[in-house]
Amino acid sequence: MKQQTKPLIKGKNIGRLTIPDALILILLLIGFIPLYARDIEITVEDSDLALPLEGARLRAWDGQEYTCDAEGKARISVPDDRSVVIQAAYPGYDNGSLLIPREGSSFILLLHLSGILENQELVIEASRPGVSETRSGRSVAISDKELSRTAEIGIIEDLMTSIKLLPGVGYAGMFNAMPSIRGGTPGDLIAVLDGFYLEQPYHWGGGVSIFDPRMIQSAQLSHGVFSSRYGHTISGLLEVTSKKPSGTETELELGLSSSATNLNLSFPLWGNGGVLVMGKLTYWDPFVWGAKLFVEEVRYITTAPYIRSGAFSANYRFTPDMEWTANGFIGGDGMAAYYQNESEADGLVSKSDMRFSWDNKLGFLITGITLNPLPSMVLKATAGGGFHSADLDAAMQNIVHVPYSADFQEEFSPYLNDQTSYELDTTMGDKMTELTINYQGRLDADWDLSKGFLFAAGVQELYSQWIEEESAHIWREDLDKEKSRERGTPWYTHYPVTFSNDVRNQGFFSSGYTLVTFTGPQQRFGAELGLRLDHLYFVGKDFTIQTAPAFNPRLNLDFGILKDKGPLDSLSLTVGTGLFSSMNTNLIYITKNSGIEDFAMKQSRSWTSILGTKLDFSQGYSLTIETYIKRVFDRAYQSLVTRENTLVPEYRFDGEGRIWGFDVMLQKLDARYWDGWISYSFNYARYKNPTSSDAEADEPDWYYPSFHRFHNLNLVLNIKPLQSFHIAVRFGFASGAPKSVVGEVTSYPVSVSNPDGTEKVIEKWKRLSRYSDTERDGFALPLDIKFSFFRFNPGGKVRSEIYVAVENTLAFLKTRQRNTTFNSYTGQEEEGSSTASYQLPIPMLSVGFKWTY
Repeated sequence: MKQQTKPLIKGKNIGRLTIPDALILILLLIGFIPLYARDIEITVEDSDLALPLEGARLRAWDGQEYTCDAEGKARISVPDDRSVVIQAAYPGYDNGSLLIPREGSSFILLLHLSGILENQELVIEASRPGVSETRSGRSVAISDKELSRTAEIGIIEDLMTSIKLLPGVGYAGMFNAMPSIRGGTPGDLIAVLDGFYLEQPYHWGGGVSIFDPRMIQSAQLSHGVFSSRYGHTISGLLEVTSKKPSGTETELELGLSSSATNLNLSFPLWGNGGVLVMGKLTYWDPFVWGAKLFVEEVRYITTAPYIRSGAFSANYRFTPDMEWTANGFIGGDGMAAYYQNESEADGLVSKSDMRFSWDNKLGFLITGITLNPLPSMVLKATAGGGFHSADLDAAMQNIVHVPYSADFQEEFSPYLNDQTSYELDTTMGDKMTELTINYQGRLDADWDLSKGFLFAAGVQELYSQWIEEESAHIWREDLDKEKSRERGTPWYTHYPVTFSNDVRNQGFFSSGYTLVTFTGPQQRFGAELGLRLDHLYFVGKDFTIQTAPAFNPRLNLDFGILKDKGPLDSLSLTVGTGLFSSMNTNLIYITKNSGIEDFAMKQSRSWTSILGTKLDFSQGYSLTIETYIKRVFDRAYQSLVTRENTLVPEYRFDGEGRIWGFDVMLQKLDARYWDGWISYSFNYARYKNPTSSDAEADEPDWYYPSFHRFHNLNLVLNIKPLQSFHIAVRFGFASGAPKSVVGEVTSYPVSVSNPDGTEKVIEKWKRLSRYSDTERDGFALPLDIKFSFFRFNPGGKVRSEIYVAVENTLAFLKTRQRNTTFNSYTGQEEEGSSTASYQLPIPMLSVGFKWTY
C-alpha cells in the first residue's frame, strides 16, 4: 500500500437592504449577463489501462466540482457559446485538463499515473490515513466546497460556522466557537490539525476559531466511536486537513470583505511540491463605529476587536516513496474598552470608572515525513511545538450613594445610626498573564496484511507547560449565621476577597494505540478493533502527581446490507462501542495546596455506544440516522470555597453523566440547481456532582447542564438558478436552555466593616432562585442569507465572486426571554438577560469580493 499524495434595542429603526434591492445593486456592479448552457458527459479513464476512475474529481469552467460515478462518468453543464477548460484530479495521478469545444455531448479525459518509472512495479496508492471522510457511526466530513458555501460568509469567516450546522452539535450562538457535542461539555471538543493537537485554537477567548476556511482542504467532526488513533476527548474530535499547495501551478486568491482581508499565494517547487502562504487582517473599526449608533455598550470600545494572523503549508516529494510536509501559524487578537459614567436618579448617585484590555497571541509549527518502505506499508513521523499567551487587565471603581427605602428604615432603624442613606465603594480588579507551551511528536505505522486486513499502531508524547500569574480583588457576600441568630432575621456580611494564582505546572501525556481493520469482499462486512492507552504524569512547582493509565478499547462493525437495488445505491448498518478519556482544562491550575495525592487525580471517562444506518440513493440523496448512549464517569469538576477571605478551588473526580439521543441527516449531494442538507438532533443530558462543597450550589442530585438543549434543527441550502448566481441559506431552530425559577426582588440587611472597625449596615436587594428541571428560556432562530455572483475567464484560470450576506436576519423577532437582571442597590428590574446569548441584537450586513487565479 502506498501513501498518496446584547442588549435588546428599543425605539430604533435600522435600515434594511431588501432582497430585490440587493439583487439590483449587485447586478449593476458586475454587469450580469445571462448564460445559456448545455449538459455534457465526461468519462475519466486511466491513460494506459483504459479503466474508468471512480471518484475522480472534475472542476468545471465556473469553479463547480463533480465526482465521477462507478463508470468514471459525470454530467456537467457548460456554456454553448464558447469553449471552456475542464480540469480533473485523482489520487496517484497527475492532474489533467480538457478543452471542451462548442459542439459535442460526450468526451473522454485521460489521466496518467504520477511518478511512473520504467521497469518498476505498478502500485496503486491507498488513501491517506486520517483523510476527511463521512462514516456512519463515526464522523461527518465537510469538503472545501461546502466550507466556501457555509463558512465564507459574514463579518467573521470561520470553520466553526460550518461545524455548528452539523447533526449532533448544540446551538451556541454567533460568537461562540465552543459548542456542546452530543451533550458533552463545550470545552471538551479537541481540535487536531494534520495530526497535531491544538490546546487553544481560538481567538477572542473562544469567540471564533483560528481556522479560516481558506486555509482548509477539509474538516471532519468525529462524535461517534471514532478510531483509536486519536484521544484526549470524551465528546468530539475535530480533524482539520490543511490546504495543500499545487505542485505544478501558481495560484493566487484575494478576499476582501467589509470586515477582513485575506490573501493566499501558492507556488510550486520544481513539480514535486509547493508552498502556500496565507494571511488574514480584520478591521472592525467601521462596524464598531456604525454599531455605536444603536448599541449602548459598543460606545465604550476604545480598541475595536481585531484579528491578525498568518499561516503557511508546504510539501515536497523527494522520491515516490518519501514526502515531507510542514505547517505553521502565528496570530493575535485583542480589544480594549473604557467606561466612565456619573448618574443620579431617584436619590441614587453612581460614579463608575471601568477599563478593560485583552491581548492574545498563539502560534505553532509542525513538520512531518511520510515513508513507504514497502508497497504495503506507510510510516509517518510528525513533530511540532506551539504556544499560547494571554494578558488580561480589568479594573472597575464603582461608588454609590443610596437612600434607604422607607420600609427598610422602619424595620432596621436600630442599626442605621439615624442615617437615611449610605455610601459604598466596591472597587475591584483582575490582572492575569497566561502562557502555555507545548511540544509533541508521534509515530504512526499502517501495514496492509492483504485479504482485507490492515494493522496500524502508533505512539505519541505530548508535553505541556502552563504558567499563570493572576491577582484579583472582588467582593463577596455570605450569610452571617451568628448575627442572623442574634437579630432574628437572615443577615449577610459584605467583605473583600482576594484571589491570587502563581501556577508553574507541567504535564507529560504519553499515548499509544493499536488497531486492526477488516473489509470484506464488496464491502459486505467490515470491522475495526482498537485499543488506546493514555497516561498523564503531572509536575508542579514543588510537587508531582502520578495518575493511573486509561485503557480505551473500541470496536466498530459495519454491515453492507443492500447495494444497487432499484433507486437505492446502498444500505449500510454500523454498530460501535468504546471508551474515551480526557483531562479537564481546569486541572492545570492545581497547586500543592490543592491536596491531591498520587492516583487521586483521574482522567474524565465516557463509555459511548452507537447504532447507525446510511442510505444512498441514485438521485444523489443520502439519509443518515444514528442513535447513541453515553455514560460519563470520573468526571473532574471544581467548586470555590472561602477560606480566610480567600477563594480556594476544590477539585473532585467523581462526576457522572447520563446522555442519550439521536441524529437524522438528509443530504442532497452536489447537483446543478441545488444541494444542501437538513438535520435534526435530539439530546438528553443529565449531570451529577456528588461531593460538591460549594455551599451556595443550587443543584439537585441530577441536573441539566446550562448548555443543554433538547432540540436542534439545521437547514443548509445552496440554490443555483444560474451558473453565475447562487443563493446560500443557513437556517436553524434550537429549543431553550435551562432557566432558574426566580422569586420577587426583596431587600435584606448587609453588614460592612468601616475602615475604623465600626459596622455599617446597608440595604441591598436580592431575588431567590432555584434550579428547575422544567423551566427553559426562549428558542433560537438563526437565519443567514448569502447572495453570490460569479464571473469566469473562459480559459478556466480566473474566477471572481461578489457577495452580499445578511446574518442574524431574525434578530428583531422576539422569543420568550430569559430571566431579567435587576439593580442590587435599588431593586429596580432592568432590560437584558442574566445569561449570555453570544448573539448580537441586530442583523449583520456584510459585502465581500473574492478573486482567484
